[in-house]
Amino acid sequence: MSTLPKVAWIGLGIMGSPMSENLVKAGYDVTGHTLEREKLDRLTAAGGTAAASVAEAVRDADVIVTMVPASPQVEAVAYGPDGILENARRGALLIDMSSITPRTSVDLAAAAKEKGIRVLDAPVSGGEAGAIEAVLSIMAGGDQADFDEAKPLFEALGKTIVRCGPHGSGQTVKAANQLIVAVNIQACAEAVVFLEKSGVDLAAALDVLGGGLAGSTVLARKKDNFLKRDFTPGFRIDLHHKDMGIVTDAARTVGAALPVGAVVAQLVASLRAQGDGGLDHSALLRAVERLSGARV
Repeated sequence: MSTLPKVAWIGLGIMGSPMSENLVKAGYDVTGHTLEREKLDRLTAAGGTAAASVAEAVRDADVIVTMVPASPQVEAVAYGPDGILENARRGALLIDMSSITPRTSVDLAAAAKEKGIRVLDAPVSGGEAGAIEAVLSIMAGGDQADFDEAKPLFEALGKTIVRCGPHGSGQTVKAANQLIVAVNIQACAEAVVFLEKSGVDLAAALDVLGGGLAGSTVLARKKDNFLKRDFTPGFRIDLHHKDMGIVTDAARTVGAALPVGAVVAQLVASLRAQGDGGLDHSALLRAVERLSGARV
């Protein structure tokens, strides 16, 4: 009999499916719920258990993990008669790994406390590849004791695991992460178009750039997307648009200027408005190509 906590996993999308499967591989008893039948079948094939509802999934869980697209979805699975707070047992630990507004995380923690449920916000960075490889960066907000309790579970999902402060802090750091990633992808996309229009061997150029000060995890992870024009979603433009809204709103609240970030947020919004919201965020290359009169 495993001594590991029983886990309920809500949300089995691009990130949630491989993450929950990594917990199964690590020996956790995982019961999952999502709206797509094929994702539930994937979890059961990996050794997990499918639940027909949020309430059913969380009822006997020691730890509940949510990995859904945005604040409205977190609120939808957390609140209401069929939600987590009404059906989880007292003392359970709710870990929200979605990327949402810091305010939503703070409010959720307060509401959960009234039900005797502990909460961590623990968004991640690393994309689909990081989720599959269990090398995600995990930035957490909440009480130290709850973070310490969750640490072994986090170690089955990621490599860089840091408590950033009280409730909402993980989401604030994630917002900063998404700002850096978007600006980095935009810079890479502009460099790609500049190099190609200059007649340079693009593959060779990206190799040497990756080995110098211009190198980054973004360039390493997205180089093949740029070279092959393969924008199969690992992280969709739609979601990065949402995240840029979070960071610009949060920055406005605290009085931080984001001049470059504001421009990139508009470029992401423009790409989405042109119908590319379902593509990977490396498709920012398409926006630069359009502006440059190059291929799309």
